[in-house]
Amino acid sequence: MDAERHETASQSVGRPANAPPYFHVLAKPTGALCNLDCKYCFFLSKEALYPHSCFRMSDETLEAYIRQMIAGQSGPEVSLAFQGGEPTLMGLDFVRRAVSLAQKYAPPNARIEYALQTNGTLLDEAWCDFFREHNFLIGLSLDGPRAMHDAYRVDKGGAPTFARVMAAARLMQARQVEFNILCTVHAANAPYPLEVYRFFRDEVGAQFIQFIPIVERATAETLSIANEGWGDRRHGSRPLYRQAGSLVTERSVTAEQWGRFLIAIFDEWVRRDVGTIFVQMFDAALASWVGAAPALCIFAETCGNALALEHNGDLYACDHYVEPDYFLGNILDTPLIELVASPKQRAFGADKRAALPRYCLECPVRFACHGECPRNRFILTPDGEPGLNYLCAGYKAFFTHVDRPMRIMADLLRRRRPPAEIMQILAAEEAQMRTAFARAGRNDPCPCGSGKKFKQCHGWPGAITSDRPAS
Repeated sequence: MDAERHETASQSVGRPANAPPYFHVLAKPTGALCNLDCKYCFFLSKEALYPHSCFRMSDETLEAYIRQMIAGQSGPEVSLAFQGGEPTLMGLDFVRRAVSLAQKYAPPNARIEYALQTNGTLLDEAWCDFFREHNFLIGLSLDGPRAMHDAYRVDKGGAPTFARVMAAARLMQARQVEFNILCTVHAANAPYPLEVYRFFRDEVGAQFIQFIPIVERATAETLSIANEGWGDRRHGSRPLYRQAGSLVTERSVTAEQWGRFLIAIFDEWVRRDVGTIFVQMFDAALASWVGAAPALCIFAETCGNALALEHNGDLYACDHYVEPDYFLGNILDTPLIELVASPKQRAFGADKRAALPRYCLECPVRFACHGECPRNRFILTPDGEPGLNYLCAGYKAFFTHVDRPMRIMADLLRRRRPPAEIMQILAAEEAQMRTAFARAGRNDPCPCGSGKKFKQCHGWPGAITSDRPAS
């Protein structure tokens, strides 16, 4: 049956005129199946979409995915990405087949990039050697120091996983595998931004870090069970997580926490780590300030070019919208490029811009944010209009805070200078400021630029670290 469907899908009528030149598909070969039970992982609930499935991608589906991905791109670059659930549950032979198929279908000028997101607990030397040989980029899920990581990232028996994940990081470093840290930000680690960042930088030795806010939506009916965790089975079958409801779980980061978290890490990074540590959020912001294409789909004006493929070939509008209303079709029935270019998917992408409330349209940092991801747009604006992003206050605080240093780095790039020079620029400015504070008299204007007298603003003797007015 799969072979017949595969043959049908291969009979493409050509590239649709409105197809995007490049698109990305995140393949989930095990669907929602995972060997961990992370409390905040709403994707565990997606098992409910396939109640009688074995949750293993067939060879026919794998081949269709790779062949159609390569054929669907208008340029030479092709990204083949695997996530879950936990994709390493498929075994190393599955990934070997994927690479072999990519080599079979890739034209001579193609550049194939491989990526795999994992919790790391099943990795061994064989996995790592294969990743290194084929230049896989690995995303390793790690939420910070032991207590913060183990707060929610547990196995099926509820046991902590920190030691196993750290062992995977050390193994990949020893075997020279390129990997990024993917850190979700939630109630357990959001209050400790510098502890989290310094742990990754100083103890893990990571160079590439992604921070992802945990926002778990819920309704009044689902909130209590959602708070228990999406892997909890005490209530029988789990509810299917949908992008619905205006409530959030107690694990979710608040907008204010998210903004403070990013700002604290940025202030440390911009003074000592530019050019040596790469934080995806900061790279994405800099792209906005230099007028480059958005580095993350969440900050693009429109979306719809980053889709999710389930283990059986079902294609969904987005990894965050694997639910019935956003089902596009199956790639064994309809060619992938036709589903990507379908009116339903193009409308999904265009709605990201069309649905922005006036509050966003008039926002001074809209150029950097564009309302972020639609999945988080479920609160009201100050004047009562629906569609404001739950994290808006945090993003607005962050993008406002980084405006000047981003302008400096953008100017450095335009002058063909490395952005890392900002560290020397800021160090010189702060040295001058410390000198000015040390010399300021009680009745002199405060060097901070507030317009107040020094004794009224920073007190006497002045301290550059103090923002409290004198009593």
